[in-house]
Amino acid sequence: MTERSPRLSESEKITINLGPVDLGRIDLLVQEGFYSNRSDFIRTAIRNQLSTEGEVISRSIQRHVLELGLRDVTRADLEAACAAGEMLHLRVVGLARIASDVTPDLAQATIGSITVLGALQAAPEIKAVLRDRIR
Repeated sequence: MTERSPRLSESEKITINLGPVDLGRIDLLVQEGFYSNRSDFIRTAIRNQLSTEGEVISRSIQRHVLELGLRDVTRADLEAACAAGEMLHLRVVGLARIASDVTPDLAQATIGSITVLGALQAAPEIKAVLRDRIR
């Protein structure tokens, strides 16, 4: 007998609380035929909001991508992130290596988290300032 893997649901059920005025406004739109039901309205509203935030979401996904192999973090990488006002979230399977010319202040200002399945090579002072961000 083979073991079946659990089947993932195509959607996830969530619960939200709405005030009576907002609920009434949704019901009015449903009654007028703009939406088939309350869930249809809420799904559409969520999709519209996610679409509006699409660029922010894309940048966030790019920053949180899992990298396989060697990830060299250079001073130029961190300076660019600092100039853009962004925090890097490094996720590496393999070796993450922070360049020797990276200062502790620059690392602390630009590295939000480091998850390494493998090894992290960095100066002891870099590891010290990022201690609470290394997973």
